[in-house]
Amino acid sequence: MEDRRVRVRFAPSPTGALHIGGVRTALYNYMFARQHGGDLVFRIEDTDSGRFVPGAEEYIIESFRWLGIKFDEGVSFGGSRGPYRQSERRDIYKKYVKQLLDAGKAYIAFDTPEELEARRREVQNFQYDAHTRLSMRNSLTMTEAEVAALVGGGAQYVVRFKVEPGREVLVDDLIRGEVRVKSDIIDDKVLYKSADELPTYHLANIVDDHLMEITHVIRGEEWLPSAPLHVLLYEALGWTDTMPRFAHLPLLLKPEGKGKLSKRDGDRLGFPVFPLEWHDPKTGEVSAGFRESGYFPEAVINFLALLGWNPGTERELYSLDELCSLFDITKCSKAGAKFDYKKCVWFNHEYMLLKSNEEVAALFAPVVRGHVPAATDAQVLQVVSMMKDRVSFVSELWPLCSFFFVAPAEYDEKTRRKRWKDDSAAVMAGLAAVLETISDFSVAGQEAVVEQWIQDKGYKLGDVMNAWRLALVGEGKGPGMFDISAFLGKAETLARMKRAIEVLG
Repeated sequence: MEDRRVRVRFAPSPTGALHIGGVRTALYNYMFARQHGGDLVFRIEDTDSGRFVPGAEEYIIESFRWLGIKFDEGVSFGGSRGPYRQSERRDIYKKYVKQLLDAGKAYIAFDTPEELEARRREVQNFQYDAHTRLSMRNSLTMTEAEVAALVGGGAQYVVRFKVEPGREVLVDDLIRGEVRVKSDIIDDKVLYKSADELPTYHLANIVDDHLMEITHVIRGEEWLPSAPLHVLLYEALGWTDTMPRFAHLPLLLKPEGKGKLSKRDGDRLGFPVFPLEWHDPKTGEVSAGFRESGYFPEAVINFLALLGWNPGTERELYSLDELCSLFDITKCSKAGAKFDYKKCVWFNHEYMLLKSNEEVAALFAPVVRGHVPAATDAQVLQVVSMMKDRVSFVSELWPLCSFFFVAPAEYDEKTRRKRWKDDSAAVMAGLAAVLETISDFSVAGQEAVVEQWIQDKGYKLGDVMNAWRLALVGEGKGPGMFDISAFLGKAETLARMKRAIEVLG
């Protein structure tokens, strides 16, 4: 194993939107591959044709494109070990189904769903295994002629793996260490279904991992119960020398309470659990996505990377390249990681601060022009430079900054009662007269003159500035008053002050 080039895979099923837990699994595979100079393969597991959802595969690929997780080969990426879509590999799987049957490692079963359900009602905790298989309708209890007649007559059947009891199966897990399981508790899983001539996940992923030379299988904790079966399948197919190392990642847990993170948690608490917005073609339901909710892909990546693993430092902000170089899969937690969505908002704020004013302005400009078509790039950039440190999302800028572009139509009543005093109208009229005389309307040009006037009049600086803010903004928010008035310019500043005096009295 040590001499083989590291190759890992991410193999989602196209059954709907990609859950954020799946994104983290793909990210950990990516970091592991990059750290070891290896390859990341993108495979589509679509053997369950009944659950296929149109558009899901394209959605998954677009999600990773947005996140910046790049695959080296696979569906839509090319490569020499394809096809990478399981539904296109039928003949490949049939070869190994026959190998297992010929070697007596698997058998054909004709039990109908109704017969299986009847047994479950008869036998508590019924399991199709060494203790029950000889009482069922399969090739172990029938003659070759009977089996051939049924198959030749078009009877539907499945191929089951023959798990021998009395074995201790060892799974060597990079995160959990040695996991030992008695083979007696493993049932004879279905490996192949004649109805659609496709294998189940259990056989398909083993065959694909072997033929695609996958060296490490990094997947979610929910697949840990399947690992012993997969070890037995590798042995049955004679592939023990190329068996990959396993690593089962901790679950993503609800932000509150116990249990696995679900879409319902996101709906209830107001955060997305999908990378992109998802439009369900079957129900018409629209689910929120991190991209459309205004998250930066770098923030999502940084947040997810530290859910279940950390590099052991106090630092929290890392680029994807830095995460790849620091990643150590053996240091992943065994316990589930609580999905603290508020922490993800914090990450987004931090990445907002790291972005240049020009980058944020480019994102904000279309929003501004949706309200004020004549707004210039210079104006948007100036506003962003003053206000971006106050928000976590670009979408929060317009409610906070609209007053720069649109004069207040009304005045916040609470601020008015607190800040507009009996003499405020007279004071604002006096301030307007002073501002009228200033030729240099920059921050510096206004500041010295206005502050001297306030001092000469014996006014309190806070009283004047708070009333002035209400006049220009309509409420008690925004940056320094001279920054606001300098941005608005003399004419707009005086016009807003005149209207406030008339309305507020």
